[in-house]
Amino acid sequence: MTKKILLLALIACCSQQVMAKTYKWVDDKGVTHMGDTIPPEYAGKDRAELNKSGRTVSTKDILTIEERRAKEAEQLKASVQETSARDQKLHDKSLTDTYSSVQEIELSRTRSLQQVDARINSINSQLKMNGNSLASLQKDADNRIKSNGKIPVSLQEDIKSAQERDRRLQHDLEKYLAEKSAVNTRYDADKARFRELTGK
Repeated sequence: MTKKILLLALIACCSQQVMAKTYKWVDDKGVTHMGDTIPPEYAGKDRAELNKSGRTVSTKDILTIEERRAKEAEQLKASVQETSARDQKLHDKSLTDTYSSVQEIELSRTRSLQQVDARINSINSQLKMNGNSLASLQKDADNRIKSNGKIPVSLQEDIKSAQERDRRLQHDLEKYLAEKSAVNTRYDADKARFRELTGK
């Protein structure tokens, strides 16, 4: 029984020695230290783990805030590039699957522009009618000022409403003009890419 206990104790002792780790770190003054534990104030700094022979078996580099930010920025850049490459690949496949010639791309452009132009023409017509209405209201208000110096509240509200409608229509017109420009830019890019991919 005693031999068995001694054997178990010896095994436990050897296991602890095997499991024991030695660390090496450098303090703030540049002095290198070694020990089985690292002081808390140096836990966040670079360190190395040594084996029984004193050889380095692993290291842990603790990045500074600047290094961590630079690494995160690099990872983000790589992720964006990967996403961009994947999206480009999908778009290229869509181009070659959808069109067989540059002429087909032009036809698609024409159809898209017709829809946008229809909205632009409609807004221009509404702007013209609203402008005429606003001019009439303003003329009525001017005449009333000349005659008795007063503008009825209802007329003031009509003028304000017409002015607000004009602003909304102008905003919509700018939006569709920008959309038209974007459509042309997109189809120009698609044509150039299609030629690059197919040589047609």
